[in-house]
Amino acid sequence: MEKIKHSHVAVRDVKLHVAEIGEGPKVVVFLHGFPEIWYTWRHQMIGVADAGYRAIAFDFRGYGLSDQPNDPEKGSFADLVDDVVALLDALGIEKAFLVGKDFGALPAYLVAAVKPERVCGVITLGVPFMLPGTSVLPWHLFPKGFYMLRWQEPGRAEADFGRLDVKTVIRNIYILFSRSELPVAGDDQEIMDLVDESTPLPPWFSEDDLAAYASLYEKSGFRFALQVPYRSLGKEYAMVDPKVTAPALLIMGEKDYVLKFPGMEDYIRAGQVKHFVPNLDITFMPEGSHFVHEQLPEQVNSLVVDFLNKQNI
Repeated sequence: MEKIKHSHVAVRDVKLHVAEIGEGPKVVVFLHGFPEIWYTWRHQMIGVADAGYRAIAFDFRGYGLSDQPNDPEKGSFADLVDDVVALLDALGIEKAFLVGKDFGALPAYLVAAVKPERVCGVITLGVPFMLPGTSVLPWHLFPKGFYMLRWQEPGRAEADFGRLDVKTVIRNIYILFSRSELPVAGDDQEIMDLVDESTPLPPWFSEDDLAAYASLYEKSGFRFALQVPYRSLGKEYAMVDPKVTAPALLIMGEKDYVLKFPGMEDYIRAGQVKHFVPNLDITFMPEGSHFVHEQLPEQVNSLVVDFLNKQNI
């Protein structure tokens, strides 16, 4: 098996760290979530490369080995959408499949909505189509100690994370986000207090994996990651009645805590999401957690490759 190649590619006002493996005219671009990085796609990159596709994963601006933007607190999802399109341009790629996990689902769908001619299909894991803006989630229905509400408060996550080393922060978030309950802190707690230091990592996430993640976040810190997604999620993305016409697949773990978001399970299961993504197939994985692609890589790879192979591009 060939090795994953790494480079830096100038895109708009930053250089993005890009990982790549495989060859062929059909391209798959992977978009990570939080607390993830390009490395989260290690299993899927090899899976799609083995199936004859060119696999590309990159660190979003402000993450890992990619550059920090000049003014991180002004970052928004529009930056990520523009970066994906500019990266395709810089690499001479006319059209690609986009695979997004967690908040990476948002730019995957938005690129497909604003630049449909550049997208062959969209696969997302853990998060369905969502449009950033004030009504993106029903915040008033969440518990007040919910992690996203806490992290939206300027300075709060910085103080919470700052008590620990980067590796412990990533470890704690991986453990928290692998559970099926919403991460909610009590009045006298911070989010990092929800994980006991004796709790083991999930069995599918090794100490080597944790070290790979930590080394990348030690480089970038959490400044931009707290801005995008958390503090910019309510910033309006200027689209009226967006539609993603490309074929799409949503993979959800039945044990993913995101399904406990108020209204989320209905939005997916009752098919409301198909108003925005009419050509959407939805697959539920009974044992799947929020990190289903790392937890059950062979099953996810099979779903991804089957979807790719079905499209006549």
